[in-house]
Amino acid sequence: MKSVVYAALAASTMVAGTANAAEVIFAHGANPGNPRYVAAEKWAEVYAECSGDTVNHAPSATLGNDVEMLTSATAGVIQVSANSQGAMSQIVPEIGLLGLPFLFNDLPSAWEVLDGEVGDMLDQRAQNSGLKILGFWDNGIRNVTHVSKNVSSPEDLKGMKIRTPPDQMTVDIFEALGAAPAPLAWSELPTALQSGVFDGQENPLTNIYSAKLHEITPYVTMTGHKYESTPVVAGLAWWATLDADKQECALKATAEAGELQRNLSQEGDTSLPPKMEAEGATFADADKEAYKAATASVYEKYAETYPELVKALQEATAQ
Repeated sequence: MKSVVYAALAASTMVAGTANAAEVIFAHGANPGNPRYVAAEKWAEVYAECSGDTVNHAPSATLGNDVEMLTSATAGVIQVSANSQGAMSQIVPEIGLLGLPFLFNDLPSAWEVLDGEVGDMLDQRAQNSGLKILGFWDNGIRNVTHVSKNVSSPEDLKGMKIRTPPDQMTVDIFEALGAAPAPLAWSELPTALQSGVFDGQENPLTNIYSAKLHEITPYVTMTGHKYESTPVVAGLAWWATLDADKQECALKATAEAGELQRNLSQEGDTSLPPKMEAEGATFADADKEAYKAATASVYEKYAETYPELVKALQEATAQ
């Protein structure tokens, strides 16, 4: 079914281009109510007003999962995607380093790093693979939910079947903690939790709440074990067809929508716990020092492959 949709969209895009009536497809995997969805609506509004083009907003993984959307952007089937750090790390491995355990103490610290030289370097790596990073939105500092217990200590994770995104860094973190992690597409997660394939999962509170995962896994432990970004990427071939003014429109839309999305993500960390508790969730704090000690080996692994970048990230966050 998805292949039919891709073909139809590709055909409509070519026809629109022939008639000089440009249509931009902006695709992502988030549902209504999620900050990513809200920001995508904002992006469409700002870009359309600035460029004169029309924007087709395609949310909720209707055009495929994150990996499929990146492939579609490279191929020119879609133009822009608010994607995921995990999927992007399969194309730009260095982006996975942003998820080193406990690297960032808070969201503004992560944003400062992404908006600087690190973000520029990652964009250059992405362009080598046919993608242009327009900017970095937020995918929060992540916490663990479980069907039947809180996991305040790493010992509580032993043998836990936990869903991760398609991101080797997250798999490495939970293997170091003694869990049994396995990657799965976001769109398939609720069904997998309901059927008992997993004991739990990890995500920022905004994602947990908007997808109602706290109704399936009501035990929420504030582990804060890693950060993830939401890279907003364009197909490089499409980007190259834009004149300077339209390129600036795309960057402007990404920045303005990104400010909104980041603020919503940060606000959610404060406003959502009482809402979730009222809906039956049970919160617990984590023993952060024990978690940090248990995941120290993850730094050692990645420092062997990327010594300079790991060191640079540690120094940047220390400042």
